[in-house]
Amino acid sequence: MKLKELLIGGLLFLTAQALAWYQTNGQFISPWIKQHPVLVSALVGIPVGVMYIFGTTYIAQYSDGELWPVRIVGFVTGILGFTVLTYLHLGETITLKTGVILLLMVAIVLLQVFWKN
Repeated sequence: MKLKELLIGGLLFLTAQALAWYQTNGQFISPWIKQHPVLVSALVGIPVGVMYIFGTTYIAQYSDGELWPVRIVGFVTGILGFTVLTYLHLGETITLKTGVILLLMVAIVLLQVFWKN
């Protein structure tokens, strides 16, 4: 089922984006991460890369081999993950401007999923 490929790929991308958030922004929430950036990168980098590779495979299969949908799903999952994790860990709220951007992002995803050529 095509939708299953999109969901698996999206979940892999979302997980990779979340791990990448901790890899790059963990320095602001954990002194240990700040003191061990190379070790954190070594531990997180390989799983993140593998998730992106397989996520790309699934979403490309969903979109009949096209890569633009892969890029858009990657962008959207990155923004969603960043929004949630930055709020949860650093308390940064969503401003009106950011809220409008997030709504536009939802529109982009809906267009990508439901608008078939």
